Amino acid sequence: MQTQESMENYLETIYVLNQKTGFVRSVDVALEMGFSKPSISNAMKKLKAEGYVQIEDKGRIVLTEKGKALAEGTYEKHCVISHLLMDIGVSKETALADACRMEHILSEETFDCMKAHHRKWHELNPDMKE
Repeated sequence: MQTQESMENYLETIYVLNQKTGFVRSVDVALEMGFSKPSISNAMKKLKAEGYVQIEDKGRIVLTEKGKALAEGTYEKHCVISHLLMDIGVSKETALADACRMEHILSEETFDCMKAHHRKWHELNPDMKE
């Protein structure tokens, strides 16, 4: 199986694309991630074998409960981290890139504290955008 980070990136991409369009195929993931369709197809086979996705008729990729849970957690980390970084003055482009790397290495304890801090900060600064 690919690395945990790679797997999380694939699942997060499927999750985000599904939120946008409601229908995700390997070609959509390939376009979004900038990888070749054969690379994505190979990754989807592995994710299917691991129980993270199902491939339905017409090539539709659907997250299983296991895959959805991991994807949602990764996406939540990405959103909180990127917003927290932008709150402290990091440019959007850098914050998004850094969050994409950081979301895979943070412990749950650190992330929970960051999330609580971010929530509290916005409660005290309601005029700030999330």
